[in-house]
Amino acid sequence: MLILGIECTAHTFGCGIANSNGEILANVNSEYIPVSGGIHPREAARHHASVAASVIRDALRNAGKSISEIDGFAVSLGPGLGPCLRVGATVARALSLYYKKPLIPVNHCVAHIEIARLTCKVDDPLVVYVSGGNTIISAFSDGKYRVFGETLDIALGNCLDTFARYVGLPHPGGPHVERLASKGSNYINLPYVVKGQDMSFSGLLTMAIRKFKDGAVLEDLCFSLQETAFSMVCEVTERALVHTGKNAILLTGGVAANKRLRVMMESIAREHGVVFKAVPMEYARDNGAMIAWTGVLSLMHNVTITVDDSFIRPRWRLDAVDIPWRMSAHEINKEGC
Repeated sequence: MLILGIECTAHTFGCGIANSNGEILANVNSEYIPVSGGIHPREAARHHASVAASVIRDALRNAGKSISEIDGFAVSLGPGLGPCLRVGATVARALSLYYKKPLIPVNHCVAHIEIARLTCKVDDPLVVYVSGGNTIISAFSDGKYRVFGETLDIALGNCLDTFARYVGLPHPGGPHVERLASKGSNYINLPYVVKGQDMSFSGLLTMAIRKFKDGAVLEDLCFSLQETAFSMVCEVTERALVHTGKNAILLTGGVAANKRLRVMMESIAREHGVVFKAVPMEYARDNGAMIAWTGVLSLMHNVTITVDDSFIRPRWRLDAVDIPWRMSAHEINKEGC
């Protein structure tokens, strides 16, 4: 089985091709880089529309496949930015109709988890999913990925990127904050907000910007921002690990590329005697391969959608998605999947 996947939820238009043996045959991505400020959804959508054909063509060339060999077209229908999602959905619908192949709906968050499970060879982990748009602590239970903690406002990646933009660092801001943080050593007191199993980063961001205005050393401020934000995520992760009893921690999403966060997560895993894995750098940020692989899993369990029903879902929650490929035969029969 060969599936072509299209990622188009935010800044990236990506196309990946995966087969049912778990092989990623192609992963081509084109990122919209704003001239100033954050992501402008309409401008990002225009970028995606302009590169869609070339990205898909390059993916097929890299895989050494013709489009007639593709068995289905998977697309991320949400969560994400409406204008961006519409571009991806439109392209996938057109391909599905023209080539008369199944259209496969994919949840972007589920795809980040599944590509990490595949590449890290971890079966049933506690998932720490941290990116520009999402911050979720999750684990599989009773047919779905359940949420054991999440952000109450902005995501961790959004916090880092917004701070970076304000202090004049290039896009994407996260890696530049990480680089400066490695040179800082003086901790500056910043708000630490954990409410039960949930986190809040907006007050942390506001205070960090205020400290910068007051003349704080940027390296120390980046160091303090990272340490505070990552410690919040680690506290919630550790509590969820004890609660769920999972034997592994799996870090995925764009912020998973941060080396300091990896060190902190690895420390938790070592203390509790569990395995720690982090998604490979190539698959940390948004990419087409994760959509293609999740599309393979979906089609193997007859998860498809008609073009008429393929509405985009900008607020499609992770814990609203059935995961039949991880359910037992008894559970599948009970759910009627």
